[in-house]
Amino acid sequence: MDDLTLPAAIAAFITATNAADSDQFVAQFTPDAVLDDWGTTYNGPTEIAKWNQTDNIGKQSHFELEDFTQDNAMTWTVQLNVTGNGFNGTSPFRMTIKDDLLVRVEILPD
Repeated sequence: MDDLTLPAAIAAFITATNAADSDQFVAQFTPDAVLDDWGTTYNGPTEIAKWNQTDNIGKQSHFELEDFTQDNAMTWTVQLNVTGNGFNGTSPFRMTIKDDLLVRVEILPD
């Protein structure tokens, strides 16, 4: 990794997942946020909280940061190694920040 610093909302997305803190996880998203998991979209904190229970913390996911790049002023691509009782493997997450919160998270097929 280079000298870039990961935005606080992205760091909290990872640490909240690893700590199984669902409230903190959902708190990282704006009210109009979108989470796109390989083409299935979840709109707003209520739907993102459901995804969190069915596909993330509810599956005891653990994220290990592999690498990250800053794509533009607001968007980052973060390579996460995911382990748990759901998806296991490395996947790129494209994350867009607005007002220090996540406005869009797109989980891309590797």
